[in-house]
Amino acid sequence: MTLTDIVAPAAIIPALKVNGKKQALQELAARAAELTGQSERAILEILLQREKLGSTAVGNGIAIPHGKLPKLGRLFGLFARLERPIDFEALDSQPVDLIFLLLAPEAAGADHLKALARVARLLRDPEIARKLRESSDTDALYAVLAMPQSSAA
Repeated sequence: MTLTDIVAPAAIIPALKVNGKKQALQELAARAAELTGQSERAILEILLQREKLGSTAVGNGIAIPHGKLPKLGRLFGLFARLERPIDFEALDSQPVDLIFLLLAPEAAGADHLKALARVARLLRDPEIARKLRESSDTDALYAVLAMPQSSAA
């Protein structure tokens, strides 16, 4: 599975303008709802519940909010590059500027965890993160996300 299996070009936001974590999650939930046909409120609720367990910011300016939806048909990813970094309550206290939203069907089980691990591995690669930060349009961002990962298993 590559990231392009779960992220379509329509699910890439090249310059999201938000002032904080909650607004970022609201914007991502709204876009995800448009693209999946799911309820925006249900998506936001799941993301906020997950954040209550602990921030999904993984460090180095990257956050991977995620959750499971009962009516979702397949794994769904959405990538946003923020216009300016925001506080996402990361353990390393770094502001976040790259967000990858991952939604999975409730019955996804291991596929959800595999996709989460793949996203985390990709975004933690300093070279990939640098390219994502330097890319300013949808096509360029999609091309970086579509790159085959030599180290990804």
